[in-house]
Amino acid sequence: MKASHNLRSSITTSAAWRALPTGIWVLGFGSFFMDTSSELIHSLLPVFMVTALGASMVTVGLIEGVAEAAAAVMKVFSGALSDYLGKRKFLMVLGYALAAFTKPIFPLATSIGWVFTARFVDRIGKGIRGAPRDALVADLTTPPMRGAAYGLRQALDSVGAFFGPTLAVAFMLLFAGDIRTVMWIAVVPAFITVALLLIYVREPDRTNTNGGVKVLLTVADAKRLPLRYWLVVLLGAVFTLARFSEAFLVLRAQDVGLALGYVPLVMIVMNIFYAGAAYPAGAAADHVSQRTLLFLGLALLVAADVVLALAASPLIVFVGVALWGLHMALTQGLLSKLVADTAPADLLGTVFGIFNLVSGGALLLASVIAGSLWSSFGASATFMAGAAFAAVAAGLLTAVSHRESRNRK
Repeated sequence: MKASHNLRSSITTSAAWRALPTGIWVLGFGSFFMDTSSELIHSLLPVFMVTALGASMVTVGLIEGVAEAAAAVMKVFSGALSDYLGKRKFLMVLGYALAAFTKPIFPLATSIGWVFTARFVDRIGKGIRGAPRDALVADLTTPPMRGAAYGLRQALDSVGAFFGPTLAVAFMLLFAGDIRTVMWIAVVPAFITVALLLIYVREPDRTNTNGGVKVLLTVADAKRLPLRYWLVVLLGAVFTLARFSEAFLVLRAQDVGLALGYVPLVMIVMNIFYAGAAYPAGAAADHVSQRTLLFLGLALLVAADVVLALAASPLIVFVGVALWGLHMALTQGLLSKLVADTAPADLLGTVFGIFNLVSGGALLLASVIAGSLWSSFGASATFMAGAAFAAVAAGLLTAVSHRESRNRK
């Protein structure tokens, strides 16, 4: 029976992969090229800020946190606007284009102010595109396919996040550690993304459920959002508190002695595991217990934080980073699916915006806490705090599970 079940699951996953609309693949490859560009830069940026520009750990945490929080705020407005307009492609492409035009600023930077500006505008672009793109994935698919669709997009995104640091390592060796020259390479794939989405994305017609009158989010709309949606929002925020900016993974590797030219290997290792597991995890979310997947993701995050806290060599850091990537694969696509499945279809852009706003605020707080702990008590304290937040998230998930079980009785 078990073998038969595994065979059926394999066939179902394969069928879902083949049945996904072309638009999902285009969105996935757009994410692939943009993440190749972004991660090429971001795998080097924390070290560039600390070594070349003299930034402190608190400054790194503040820049990363503020940038991601700005993206989260923009997601609310862009998501609601995409619902209001009934169109998502324009906002999505605008966001990608804005991010593409910031890429040359990083290699030109001569101060932290330049980096902060570029990072801030880049994340504004991410904020503009994020909620409309996630809502467009839901528009293009039916609920039974959404786990696979979000998993595929996330997998291609993660493959790009693997290629970016890989190119960074190769070009750092080729250009003898000249970070600025290597960063210029990132400009090309960023503009490929914009061209790809402009030419090939076709969004479906959406029927207006408000009798022809388009309105932005109202109190009445907010009341339509079920408690289960708000629990997903809360869970996503606690998850984010437990996994602060990935800049600290890169800095941890350098902290234990990894040579500058090989620092991007951290993001390569993470994204090998992230990309490899994202689609299977997303497809599994359409057929198996979502709660089980979330618990497994939290367990992996706790393990990753503990390993990174205790690491004394680059090899141990890579083990922790691999666990971090697996946790991301199990949880990120699944959380997107949960948001889409618990909200009205005419508010998809808005609900993704709210979800990302709350998560972005949590990321700002987490990154500032991480930088402060690192500066005051060292790297181990930073990652042990992450493990503690992950344990809190597990407790929240357990409480929600018990509540739902009582309500069903």
